[in-house]
Amino acid sequence: MAKRILVIEDEAPIREMLCFLLQKNGYQPLEAENYDNAVACLTEPFPDLILLDWMLPGGSGIQFIKYIKHAILTRDIPVMMLTARGEEEDRVRGLELGADDYITKPFSPRELVARIQAVMRRIASTAIEKVIEMQGLILDPSSHRVMVNDQVLSMGPTEFKLLHFFMTRPERVYSREQLLNYVWGTNVYVEDRTVDVHIRRLRKVLETDGYDKMIQTVRGTGYRFSTRY
Repeated sequence: MAKRILVIEDEAPIREMLCFLLQKNGYQPLEAENYDNAVACLTEPFPDLILLDWMLPGGSGIQFIKYIKHAILTRDIPVMMLTARGEEEDRVRGLELGADDYITKPFSPRELVARIQAVMRRIASTAIEKVIEMQGLILDPSSHRVMVNDQVLSMGPTEFKLLHFFMTRPERVYSREQLLNYVWGTNVYVEDRTVDVHIRRLRKVLETDGYDKMIQTVRGTGYRFSTRY
């Protein structure tokens, strides 16, 4: 599946050129021409990376970085600032606020693509190795283990993938259809009730110390993973 890159740029010719360049290199570009449009693009499935201009109608790129870095669901999205502001003070400010890279205009298309690829590789490597811990429930993607009090819980690959999805997106309700799309994939035919089966299996494994209560049924909507119960 092509990586989704959100291009936030108010100048139409530059935005169109960036989108063409991204498509040519196998990415799926999304467009936003101002601050409000950019915020509206932050919906599931979230972009894999954001190319962000500093000056935007309705707000600044700096404000946008602060916005996404304070939200649980968007704070891990990598951001590359793409701007004419090349002073060292501006670069440092952007990086300190959470930008993953900073490239100034005018720029080389080849360099931009190379730096996008470098950020993607760095983020992918981090995501694979990152251990998740919530109230003593530990999920280690690198070793493919789930542990409670140093005890390894035995679960199948689908339950592991489902738990990983939940633990990286806590406190948000997902419908069965959304879970099918994000965990099983859109190209796989699976019935809605299959989700319920795997939820039951996952809850059974998590009964140790009551962790099954973290997977909550939201009547008429779907499921939520929460530490508040």
